Amino acid sequence: MTSHAAGAQASRAPGRILVVVTRRIGDVLLATPLIRSLKQAWPAAQIDVLVFAGTQGVLTANPDIHTVHTVPERPGLAAHLGLLMQLFRRYELALSLVPGDRPTLYAWLAGQRSIGLLLDQPGQRWKQHLLDQWVALDAANTHTVRAHLQLAGALGIPAVSDVVLSWSPEDAAAVDTLLGKSCGALAVLHPYPKFRYKMWHQQGWVDIASWLLGNGIRVVLTGGPDADERAYVDAIAQQLPAGVINAAGQLPLGGVAALLARAQFYVGPDTAVTHMAAASGVPTIALFGPTDPLKWGPWPQGHTAANNPWRRGGDQRSGHVQIIQGRATCVPCGHEGCERHIGSTSDCLLAIPAVAIINRLKTISYAK
Repeated sequence: MTSHAAGAQASRAPGRILVVVTRRIGDVLLATPLIRSLKQAWPAAQIDVLVFAGTQGVLTANPDIHTVHTVPERPGLAAHLGLLMQLFRRYELALSLVPGDRPTLYAWLAGQRSIGLLLDQPGQRWKQHLLDQWVALDAANTHTVRAHLQLAGALGIPAVSDVVLSWSPEDAAAVDTLLGKSCGALAVLHPYPKFRYKMWHQQGWVDIASWLLGNGIRVVLTGGPDADERAYVDAIAQQLPAGVINAAGQLPLGGVAALLARAQFYVGPDTAVTHMAAASGVPTIALFGPTDPLKWGPWPQGHTAANNPWRRGGDQRSGHVQIIQGRATCVPCGHEGCERHIGSTSDCLLAIPAVAIINRLKTISYAK
């Protein structure tokens, strides 16, 4: 649903655009199809993005973006007011991709014209009066990429469905150093999601990596710089034969994107790096538990926005991406673990056997 002004407003080519996507890293990455749609419709426009601090790395070297602004998830009053003053009416067009109060207010404050996704529900409708246009967000049955691209439709511009990965020459050089001169097929495993409720078990990763190494396939374990994440990946690496490359903490997200571009296999949980793998085109196996893949499944490279790539439940394949999902009757429950908090585990995920992933890996063809 959009305001009656949509048709008249869409014909104006804005010079400066702000895209507000203050959520997690994966959400920021899944905003890049809309950003590319804006850039291709208005090539001369300067497109800036506002994200939470710590999520901006996934936009490294993105050619469609001029500046990335960051705000803490819980900003102090002085810093927050400074940001708002900096953004106030600076943009001809501001878009909010998140229906929350803050992102909607950011778009309203920043844009001479504003548009956003909103929940058309009691208690949320006051935000409709802030924006010049709004689109009702289907929070249940529309994939996040397709929801974002509804804003392109409301603006009267063609939708581009590609998730954009980018990296710098420095990122590529770091991958060269990491891999050395060895050659052959390469598998990237990303064992650690940010939240425990999306976590599989260490033994499964050991079993998969051992099978890959035993079949002559190089293995790189990726992970971020956080101490807990590095310790988790280190514990897996210590149980594996010599030859595995432990890259945890060694590459920024741009470097991980450059690494994925060289891989023949990828396996990971429901996390931002798995979205990156799907966008790269590498054959990808994603482990899903309580999260609904219809809404949040990895967007396969080349998939069009005409339909959702995933259904709600069951093992499935879309293009080069395969989802293996926990088989409990409650899946996907949408809760943050069986105890319903981010620090709890998900029984459905923990019950997935390593052989299920290994059997899928056996079906993937690759060139050494």
